[in-house]
Amino acid sequence: MSRSKLHGLYAITDAALQPPQQLTERIALAIAGGARLIQYRDKSADAQLRLQQAGELAQLCRMHGVLLIINDDVQLAEASGADGVHLGREDADAAAARRQLGAQAIIGVSCYNEWSLAEQAVQEGADYVAFGRFFRSRTKPSAVQSRLDLISQARQQLGVPVAAIGGITPCNGRILLDAGADMLAVVQGVFGADDIASAAAAYAALFEADTARRVSQPRS
Repeated sequence: MSRSKLHGLYAITDAALQPPQQLTERIALAIAGGARLIQYRDKSADAQLRLQQAGELAQLCRMHGVLLIINDDVQLAEASGADGVHLGREDADAAAARRQLGAQAIIGVSCYNEWSLAEQAVQEGADYVAFGRFFRSRTKPSAVQSRLDLISQARQQLGVPVAAIGGITPCNGRILLDAGADMLAVVQGVFGADDIASAAAAYAALFEADTARRVSQPRS
């Protein structure tokens, strides 16, 4: 899977924000608004429901050329036909996930505010790293505070795309893109909105403006 697709609005689901039967419809709205990656995140114990939902989302995302990443669960990523998995501190390491999912899978790793975790993730074969939180987060209010310089450092030294997460809005997202973030990972800002498509479009517009600005800048 090309890393060139690891760019844009990265919308993360939250089972608490809608009834199960509305999930696919709401994901479709986020994609219509401009989400380029979807992360399926559901911590419930209902394995059958999670497999059904992940499979439906995999089909939807393939139809629209959008990546589907499964949160934490390597087995679910494999069984559902998703594009990859996102791993946290307590999950399998990137190398183990790579062995199970294969060379084409996308593997992302949460690095919080720790540079050493990012270095380790890349050494183990991660395709992208994620830092955060950067702003006050309703989804994870107790998450550790990260720093903008980690984004810039990762872009310069690690050679993989960088995702930023945590309290990101269309108003503060520009700061993260200016620091070098390739993806803005958002939960409440998209799926907590009354109009999901319009909310996603507001984030997507940040990337469009960023691309236009870079193209217009004279080469040195």
